[in-house]
Amino acid sequence: MNTIIDPELKYCPRCNDEYRAEITTCATCEIELLTGTQMLELEKQKQQKKANRSMELSPDDEMVNIRKGPVIQMKELQILLEREGIPSLAVADEGGCGQGCCGTDLLLQVRMSDVQDVLAILAREHVRSTALEDHDTTYAGAVFNTAAENATCPACGCSFPTTQAECPDCGLCFA
Repeated sequence: MNTIIDPELKYCPRCNDEYRAEITTCATCEIELLTGTQMLELEKQKQQKKANRSMELSPDDEMVNIRKGPVIQMKELQILLEREGIPSLAVADEGGCGQGCCGTDLLLQVRMSDVQDVLAILAREHVRSTALEDHDTTYAGAVFNTAAENATCPACGCSFPTTQAECPDCGLCFA
């Protein structure tokens, strides 16, 4: 964490916003805030876990594939994971077409014991790289159901009758 944590204040464990001590819920994330002392303890635990994690992979480590893609993307992910103190391995994907017309894909592997941390890092990176941290994703899971009387647009949250195949607010087409 790159911010200074004041033990007397409260913080959102998701977005790291800072609040006065009497506030109990994050205005953005709508989750319970932690005290500065709790946040410092969490940060200490993260740093301890990172320090205890070996960057050396051994043949005995149970490895799991977490992503498949072009060489450059897998190398970028390896760098991201390395910065977080997580070792990874990029191996050739044997499932290619074999004719040389497709680019080489690699499988990115991590230890099974690191999977939860890796998934959290990848989720944070996805939110950061797609600018979703500045976007309200409340309605992202909305489904256009033609049997329902009204629908909610997953892009903007506008409610409209299902007789329309396009959101009147943002123009998203459902036909």
